Amino acid sequence: MAEGHEIFELGDVVLQSGDVLGNARLAYKTWGTLNDARDNVVVLPTYYTGTHRSNKCYFGPGRAIDPTRHFIIGVNLFGNAVSSSPDNTPAPQDGPRFPNTTFHDNVACQHRLITEKFGIERIALVTGWSMAACQSFQWAAQFPDMVDAILPFCGSARTSPHNIVFLEGVQAALCADGDWNGGDYLAKPVRGLKAFGRVYAGWAFSQAWYREGTFSELGYETFEDMLVDWEADHVDNWDPNNLLHKIWTWQQGDISNNDLYGGDFAAALGAIRAKAIVMPASTDLYFPPEDNAIEVSHMPNAELRVFDTTWGHCVASGNSVPAFHTFFDQAVRDLLEG
Repeated sequence: MAEGHEIFELGDVVLQSGDVLGNARLAYKTWGTLNDARDNVVVLPTYYTGTHRSNKCYFGPGRAIDPTRHFIIGVNLFGNAVSSSPDNTPAPQDGPRFPNTTFHDNVACQHRLITEKFGIERIALVTGWSMAACQSFQWAAQFPDMVDAILPFCGSARTSPHNIVFLEGVQAALCADGDWNGGDYLAKPVRGLKAFGRVYAGWAFSQAWYREGTFSELGYETFEDMLVDWEADHVDNWDPNNLLHKIWTWQQGDISNNDLYGGDFAAALGAIRAKAIVMPASTDLYFPPEDNAIEVSHMPNAELRVFDTTWGHCVASGNSVPAFHTFFDQAVRDLLEG
């Protein structure tokens, strides 16, 4: 569980689906100070298994995002066990009864936090990894007059069919456990969580990463050692209903799936006014550079900047690849200072 955060009470929130999330709570953490001009705001949403604390690897003193110069707002996704989630919401919306939330729902509530709590009217930068990158695109399309720049890395503006199929696989592995019981389990579905971790590991890194034995840089002697560790991580640290809730959010990702754009994806991309550097990893199996290239081609003020790596999607996870953070910092500086 993440520590050191604050809670923004949203009250009852009407979601895109028409369902109401009762007594919704948005967890957030800030670093730095909002300046007098109120123009030094950087928003860092969270990724699939991340919290605001996980995002601390993307900023720091002397970094391109620096709490001595920027007001950084780390805001947690619904379903991540810190904001309102299946595992921390009381009946009748507990567990599998927790209503589905979209990126649009998340960003609408984040907008409320930023405007109602802090009185902020402009955001200098929205950036983040994976599902946080998806929210960066969402912010720029949902509030195009508010966001000056975005830097989505290893994410997309719309979840691709291939990505959806990958997520179907890990979901099916979890739900095949006889203890799952539709989410109303009496005994934790340990076998399903272990299977979930094993399947996920095959997609998180590239073929070359495994072939070259790069898992040794994470302290594993064999890839089987890593798989066993991933099994334990999912059993010990993740609530199954939370995992599936966020999979649904991820699968529905589409910045045009709302009343503003009516499903016109090209129009939604074209409406993004923010300066953008879209930064995929060359070997990402979830969000390949080819998908981002299509998105950038429809954006009026965007650049595709690919980071060459064998680390696949997990190149941006923590501090495993220092060269990535150098690359990322340069992109941030180009957006904020260039």
